[in-house]
Amino acid sequence: MPETPLSLARLAGALDLTEQQLVGLVLSCATEAPDPTLVALTVEEAARRLGVGRTTMYALVASGEVPSVTIGRLRRVPAEALKEYMAARTRAATSPVTLAA
Repeated sequence: MPETPLSLARLAGALDLTEQQLVGLVLSCATEAPDPTLVALTVEEAARRLGVGRTTMYALVASGEVPSVTIGRLRRVPAEALKEYMAARTRAATSPVTLAA
């Protein structure tokens, strides 16, 4: 016997919530918080932590600006590498600019 899909209104009613509350609850749980215990991140996880796009992160890895390692067939970015990259970028942004005479 095929199952009838449960409507959002019915599910919200069964949980004693409004549809809007149920949608809000689902959306609040849907965002994945980064796991601070990970030592090696996927390129996508590294991009999320830096707040840049996936393509930008792949470019940083390909250029060597952000080091990465291969584990088996997987490319991983050490979590420490992101801290070092940000520290280097911060130092470069705050270093005094010398003007050519």
